[in-house]
Amino acid sequence: MIPEATSMTNSSFLENSSPSPENGQENALVSVSAQSDQFLRLHLVQDMTALLPIQQVAEALTIPMGTIVPIPHMPPWVMGVYNWRGEVLWMVDLGHLCGLAPWYEQITSSSVYEAVVLQVADDPSTQTQSKNQTLGLVVDRVEDIEWCDWQAIQCPPNFTLNPKLKQILRGYWWKSNDVMLAVLDGSAILRAMPK
Repeated sequence: MIPEATSMTNSSFLENSSPSPENGQENALVSVSAQSDQFLRLHLVQDMTALLPIQQVAEALTIPMGTIVPIPHMPPWVMGVYNWRGEVLWMVDLGHLCGLAPWYEQITSSSVYEAVVLQVADDPSTQTQSKNQTLGLVVDRVEDIEWCDWQAIQCPPNFTLNPKLKQILRGYWWKSNDVMLAVLDGSAILRAMPK
């Protein structure tokens, strides 16, 4: 018997990240501006943290090893396909896609993959009902929700930036204490996929 993947949906993220007196966040909404949004914090590799807009995240998954079926003749960052809710979901090693160390080369004792289901509308600029594109992104670790003001996101620097990472990057956010987080663009990730 194959163990089932565990998941957390977008609504579960929002419930778990809501400010409340129980978790010591009575005044947390006061500091969140009208132009702030929620982002899922994740690690592409152990030492690189990134943010993905929560509106582009359908679910976070923990997938047992051996349940992603490899497909031959694909780019090396395409891990294969996974049965997600009865649908075929292409799984991509996001760190490898960005030009970082592939997942299989990272030192880990885990027997599962941590993944995020990216879901982006085909053409978000139209008012018509459009079909969502989905893609599974295998990452080193999925963490928590961050509030980030869109105006605080800076353009990526032109120097010392991996060109593969730059093509899927919306910018950087400097968090307190000089912590820099890469802000990813889900639409750009989908555009980087082979046609």
